[in-house]
Amino acid sequence: MSASPATGRRPAAEISADDLPRLRRRTSAVLIASQILGGLGVPISIALAPVLATEVSGTEAVSGFASTAAVIGTAVVSLPLAALMTARGRRPGLVLAYAIGAAGACLVVLAATIGNFPLLLLGMAAFGAASSANLQSRFAAADLAAPDRRARAISLVVWASTIGAVLGPNLSAPASRSFAGTSIPQTAGPFVWAGAVFLLTGTLIAVFLRPDPLLTARALAAPADRAREGRSLRAGFAAVKASPRARLALLTVAVTHTTMVSIMVMTPMDLGHHGAGLELVGLVISGHIAGMFAFSPLMGWLADRLGRLSVIGLAAGLLSVAALLAGTAGPNHGQTAAGLFLLGLGWSAGMVSGSALLTDSVPQPARAAVQGLGDLTMNTAAGLGGASAGLVMSQAGYGWLNAIGAALLLPMAALALFTSRRHPAPAQPAPAPDAPDAAAPAAPASSSASVSPSASPSPSPSPSPSPSVDGVTDR
Repeated sequence: MSASPATGRRPAAEISADDLPRLRRRTSAVLIASQILGGLGVPISIALAPVLATEVSGTEAVSGFASTAAVIGTAVVSLPLAALMTARGRRPGLVLAYAIGAAGACLVVLAATIGNFPLLLLGMAAFGAASSANLQSRFAAADLAAPDRRARAISLVVWASTIGAVLGPNLSAPASRSFAGTSIPQTAGPFVWAGAVFLLTGTLIAVFLRPDPLLTARALAAPADRAREGRSLRAGFAAVKASPRARLALLTVAVTHTTMVSIMVMTPMDLGHHGAGLELVGLVISGHIAGMFAFSPLMGWLADRLGRLSVIGLAAGLLSVAALLAGTAGPNHGQTAAGLFLLGLGWSAGMVSGSALLTDSVPQPARAAVQGLGDLTMNTAAGLGGASAGLVMSQAGYGWLNAIGAALLLPMAALALFTSRRHPAPAQPAPAPDAPDAAAPAAPASSSASVSPSASPSPSPSPSPSPSVDGVTDR
């Protein structure tokens, strides 16, 4: 039996209703494993990025530029990765992003060794490609998900980052000490380990993410949704322009990410100003990252049950309280830790609900392009916020930085309220009939007709679209 280029193993026409749940579980397992590894590689280094930037540059005023360069790098590669995934599928895009991240880690180590600040920024920008891969993985989880479980599918992959993300900052100190006595500065040591982790993660994706979830979803879609002209970046822009809810989703992920990044990157410096050591900084950042990822399944469940816009409102509330706590903490490290935890929790609510709403709101052929546009928008905005954060911190202080972050939430909350009143959601479709596994309600025996034309009683020569793949919920 010959493999299909669409799925990487066999023709989509031969994927039955019984196959699809197993394929969903396999895809989720691979993505979860890759997120655990990728989630370890990024935070093990990013916690020390401001410190490394200060050491290499000799001034605290540009300490936020290293983290900002990583965010900008994530943004810059978003559209090229989206174009590659649109043409070739998720797998080659994710593998390339992790490879670029590993190369960036090598450049950071070289820059720290020779004391070259511009090279450090270049390396951090390339390092950010690994973050782009981590972010894009959440959309890969949504490719084959039933519409009424799409937010939960996204949230499970986000949740998988918890293990590595919480351990990462706490491994920064031992990773640094592992290079004591060598020519590599200890603050650059974690980047050596991160590069190795990225290479391992890319290998895992290349070997096991088969068949490709995006190409499989496309092969199972209605014939009208397979048209190549609907897959371009231009079509993605047009899809966002035509959908008020897609525009809200873009604003949500952009504002949520910008608020989180701007406050988070300066928190280690504020803690240091109030006498905190490296271990305490690692614990606070770990608590923040736990808030970002550990409760994402709850946010996914809420987004599927209560609606995307309700959880967007929850995100605005959590982020506002976080800014209040962190901005007024001063030497109270416990209050700072509580604020950073809520900052992560608000990010989780906004990211999961916004990502699900973005996927819901555009046609299947344009989704990969629109998702890339979403990551470009949010990381560009966060890059600008991170760059400004260092300047605000040096001129006005950490309290004002938090106040500005809270003010950014006002347009998001206002647009969510306006959208809920002026553009009410369409009726929720019936649950997908093709998922007999535990992840969805049991399907009737005839449901295989929606996936496999060979089992369909319909006289139509073309396979009917699978409602679990192409149905859209836009609550």
